[in-house]
Amino acid sequence: MTWEASTLVAEAGLRQGSPAPSANETLAYCDRARLPEVTRLIVNRGGALATTVGLDLTPLTNDFAVEFVFSLPAHDQFLRVRAQIPADDREFPSVSPSVPAALWHEREIKDMFGVTPAGHPDPRRLVLHESWPHGYHPLLKSVSATERPPIEARRYDYFEVHGEGIYELAVGPIHAGVIEPGHFRFSNIGELILHLDARLFYTHRGVEKIVEGMSFERALYTAERTCGVCTVSHAVSFCSAVEKLTGTEIPPRAAWLRTLLLELERAYNHVGDIGNICAGAGFHAGSSRGAVLRERLQRLNEELTGHRFLMGIVGLGGLRYEPAAEAIAALPGRLLELRADFSAYLDTIFGAGSFVHRIEGPGRLTPETIRALGGTGVAARASGIATDYRIDHASLAYADLKLDIRTEDAGDVAARLLVRSAETNDSMDMAVRLVEGLPGGASSAPVAEAEVGASALGYNESPRGSNVHWLMAGPRNTVYRLRIRSASYANWPLVPRAVAENVVPDFPLINKSFELCYACCDR
Repeated sequence: MTWEASTLVAEAGLRQGSPAPSANETLAYCDRARLPEVTRLIVNRGGALATTVGLDLTPLTNDFAVEFVFSLPAHDQFLRVRAQIPADDREFPSVSPSVPAALWHEREIKDMFGVTPAGHPDPRRLVLHESWPHGYHPLLKSVSATERPPIEARRYDYFEVHGEGIYELAVGPIHAGVIEPGHFRFSNIGELILHLDARLFYTHRGVEKIVEGMSFERALYTAERTCGVCTVSHAVSFCSAVEKLTGTEIPPRAAWLRTLLLELERAYNHVGDIGNICAGAGFHAGSSRGAVLRERLQRLNEELTGHRFLMGIVGLGGLRYEPAAEAIAALPGRLLELRADFSAYLDTIFGAGSFVHRIEGPGRLTPETIRALGGTGVAARASGIATDYRIDHASLAYADLKLDIRTEDAGDVAARLLVRSAETNDSMDMAVRLVEGLPGGASSAPVAEAEVGASALGYNESPRGSNVHWLMAGPRNTVYRLRIRSASYANWPLVPRAVAENVVPDFPLINKSFELCYACCDR
């Protein structure tokens, strides 16, 4: 049974704040001592952790705050639970023991704000590596975005497994390929993996710090570059938050075109991901054909918008410019041709018995693990969890489109590939329908001024899952605080669980089946 936000607020005895700019968001205040109790209640009533936000409010109210945001998908609502933290006592009881999805979030709040989640099961640093000095917290308002912190040499405490016959295998952070840095420390008996300690955040760019004080318009350029292959997802999430804060309603044509861009982004990502799974299994015929199909989709992107990665077209209030009219007209025919070639490609890879045998079984995750750790997107749907923000929190043109949630039950590499395959076909079909039903009129609207201190969510379903931007307005339409929770950030904690009890040669295959981004964490 799932409960509405107002019912949960009443049952938990919370104080409701001023109405949020969006009708489906409820902001409520909680005493910090009650955070574990309240968040556990929300999860037990059907809530799923969407994001967690640390706030330095000292310039406004002379204190700090933490906010836990929960999705209530059955009612298309978000419940935002905020607790004030005194500046002279920066501590709150950790909710992670009862809401494991908050494990990374709370560690990051401690790193970036010096606000400690007391009783956290894993108090090690997450974002800040050992060279960062103690007591230095980059997201404090007193810290400049341009200053270089002093460096301290210090050993990082890896999780260690002890016992007879156990040895450690270290992989990375630099890899033999064009990928971003990540360190993976395996504890094994023979080739069997007992535990994986995954360490990321090697190239953290400080996106959330850089945009502080920027105008919304200027900050958009930085926010959409959070991830090179999810630029539309990040741009739409950021713009949606701005539009809620400013009471801006985008024109129908802009809503349909944004939806089209999101589905084109999903299609080329999914096709590339399928090819990468083939590469992880050593099936080079599959990986090369997947790369060709992805290239063709990206050339369509360039013809339509002038950019292979669809960057720069989404703007505040709609779009920055109209896509090429000739490319829009030609898109349905090109996509129908690509869909036929993609179907033939799937026949090839699923007709290869050795490949199918290789992907069935490894990397299995149960629905209970997915829910506990807050998994999203393909990773969740491949374990039988029917979650998709295109339906759970439908916006843009999704409310006008009939969309099926594609799920599988096995939770392994094969299931994740099957979900991606079905969704790729759906995305190409949907893109054709969007072009055929595209409304006329303007594709942008002017943006008004936001109330200082107001906050709102922007979100969508990216190729990797739900993508959530939390935005608080400063004076004259500037960013006071931006929190970006990408789908990759939510799903990376799943990878060590999926790898355990598999053999070392399965790790590349399992890792590629999630196709997670490092940069989306290093924001």
